[in-house]
Amino acid sequence: MSRQWIVGAVFVFLVGAVGVAQQPLQQADADQIKNRQRISMMEGVLERAVSSGADNMLRQMRAVMADAPMLTGVPEVRGFRLDGYGVFFDVEVPALRLPVTWPLRYMFRDNRETMRAVDELRAMMADAEPRQRERLAQIVRQLEQQAQGSSARGTGRLGAAAQVQVAGGAPVVDTTVYDDPEEHYTREVKAALVDAMIENSGPMAIGPDEWLTVAARDNVPRDPLIPTDTADSTTVIFRVKGSDLAAFRAGRMTLEEVRKKVETREY
Repeated sequence: MSRQWIVGAVFVFLVGAVGVAQQPLQQADADQIKNRQRISMMEGVLERAVSSGADNMLRQMRAVMADAPMLTGVPEVRGFRLDGYGVFFDVEVPALRLPVTWPLRYMFRDNRETMRAVDELRAMMADAEPRQRERLAQIVRQLEQQAQGSSARGTGRLGAAAQVQVAGGAPVVDTTVYDDPEEHYTREVKAALVDAMIENSGPMAIGPDEWLTVAARDNVPRDPLIPTDTADSTTVIFRVKGSDLAAFRAGRMTLEEVRKKVETREY
């Protein structure tokens, strides 16, 4: 009887020991799942930030021309937690593809210059002698015909936008949008990513001495028909200290102050 009691006691002890040993493992698994869920949520936030920056630029472009630029794909984000460092996100940013009608912008820039000259000549006609006034009127008509001809060769809203601008009204869009759309696109995406990092970093539980890092790079596809094509791309790395993010969430720093704390490097 005593032998059976001893065996039973040993069995109960072993079962209890195994149960106690499994509890830390189960807790570790639960923590890992939560961390993965938080990272997955931040991946979605950064993807939407890239899309938002692109939409801001494309919306302005559509006001200038019917054939607005297109993106080569959709943003893709992958996040990782690195022990002793923090959290790292790899962001693939769709490249911007300009329409074939884009060179027409130079024509409308010249058109605006032409109409500006017309306005100056008309102002001169008021004080000119009759013979000079007749000659100036002839020049004005020629310039107006030239401007109308170039406008007629335009397509869709591009021609309409140009006419609004040459009439002396406020520009439809920021001139940098159509002068250098790729640069404008880059600025919009950078600003959207930085704000998304700062404003949505709370669930990441980044320690004071850890970093939140986002590496954004162009996903320019390599042309398989050109063996020497290396698909020139740029990577921009943003990172911000966990202590600065905590100060922002606690109200000790403004959004603008934390933006200045974000380190930026380009490769």
